[in-house]
Amino acid sequence: MTTSTQGAQPAQRTRLTPDQRRSQLLDLGVRLLATRSLDELSIDLLAEEAGISRGLLYHYFGNKHDFHEAVVRRAADDLIEQTAPPAEGEPMVRLVTSLAAYVDYVVANHEGYLSLVKAAAGGNETLREIYEEAREALNGRVFREDDHGQILPDTPATRLVVRGWSAMTEELVLSWIADPSGLTREQLLDVLAASLPAIVGTVPER
Repeated sequence: MTTSTQGAQPAQRTRLTPDQRRSQLLDLGVRLLATRSLDELSIDLLAEEAGISRGLLYHYFGNKHDFHEAVVRRAADDLIEQTAPPAEGEPMVRLVTSLAAYVDYVVANHEGYLSLVKAAAGGNETLREIYEEAREALNGRVFREDDHGQILPDTPATRLVVRGWSAMTEELVLSWIADPSGLTREQLLDVLAASLPAIVGTVPER
């Protein structure tokens, strides 16, 4: 038995606004960045993957540097969103949950994350600012107070120590990805979570 298609209306394609189309292209850029370095993320590659012309991409992003900065900012926003701790639970449980999400994010987006770290250490001031903003957002979570209390007291000394701990966390995670033979994922998370209160515990009271 065949079904007649006579009189069927063709599917209408939704027309995106310029902002929606730009956002769609940024999402594609972030996905491509997950498996390649920032230098490898070219206008030509994105145009080919999106099925549009290079000229249209330049219309949305201006130049290669603007394109890279826009993609990195979107990736940083994704990192902050995807590693947000749960709203409920004991402080240390929420910390471990957030750390687990951070490890999984860096594993899944390794090349792009590594590019951001290298760019932050390089000469691009905008990329360095994006990196620092993301780090500040991640670090600030341990001082956020709710019904369950704070993970750590919010003082200049603890903020300084937490910044150092976050740098250690980043280095440990990147090194573990390069060679995971020394620790399992669960052991890595235990080390990261336990080291924070241990290090802060050495800060003298004032």
